[in-house]
Amino acid sequence: MARFCPLFSGSSGNSYYIGSADHGVLIDAGKNAKQITEALNRCEIPVSAIEAIFVTHEHSDHVSGLRVFASRHKIPVYASTGTMLALEEQGILNGKFPAFALSEEGMECAGMYIKPFPIPHDCAEGYGYRLMTSDGRGVSVATDLGYMTAEVREAVTGSDLLVLESNHDIGMLRTGPYPYALKQRILSGIGHLSNLSCAEELCRFVQTGTTRFWLAHLSQENNTPELAYQTSLCSLKMAGMKENLDFQLFVAPCVNETGKVMVF
Repeated sequence: MARFCPLFSGSSGNSYYIGSADHGVLIDAGKNAKQITEALNRCEIPVSAIEAIFVTHEHSDHVSGLRVFASRHKIPVYASTGTMLALEEQGILNGKFPAFALSEEGMECAGMYIKPFPIPHDCAEGYGYRLMTSDGRGVSVATDLGYMTAEVREAVTGSDLLVLESNHDIGMLRTGPYPYALKQRILSGIGHLSNLSCAEELCRFVQTGTTRFWLAHLSQENNTPELAYQTSLCSLKMAGMKENLDFQLFVAPCVNETGKVMVF
């Protein structure tokens, strides 16, 4: 059976485990090596289970623990060519772990097929990922989206479980303390997906077979878990869909303190 564990999610760090009880991968390593190891332990996932780390892009909240964690455990790292060049410029690729550019064709790893798709974000060459498990389950991770492109929508449609960005409440962001330039960057087509934009997409995904949603990458300054959850829930209910019958909706925690793992 497939296992999904949101180790960390948010503006302070991101990392997700996807796989089985003893074989899987990480999507991003945005906390330090000790924190990642402790989070895995809480989820009863041995570090030895991680056969690769797939990086979405080079921003620090996605790679801050990558160099030490991958070096310590000799874990292969995969990302787009552009992200690999950016990681090299940042000094993260230190030669102590294997690192490979991943084409959009994807690859097999840990008993799954991992296929990347491009994301619209202010980074070198960002990827989201869709993973197909050995028992036919599809898991997609789509965060750091300035907007929902037709390409992203097509790539994640039909996933059994979808991790989708619900980064900010537009009102909180506009009236909040961020500098004007940063607000404009977040609201731009290469920034982050708002609660409302996320919610508008969920109904379409339920209609095409997705039943499990994790709202992810919430801003600590411009959002709250309850606000993100209620925005998406209201959108789904207004479309006539029933929670725990047509869909399940969760908010990925900033830190998975309880060791929650979804098995499906």
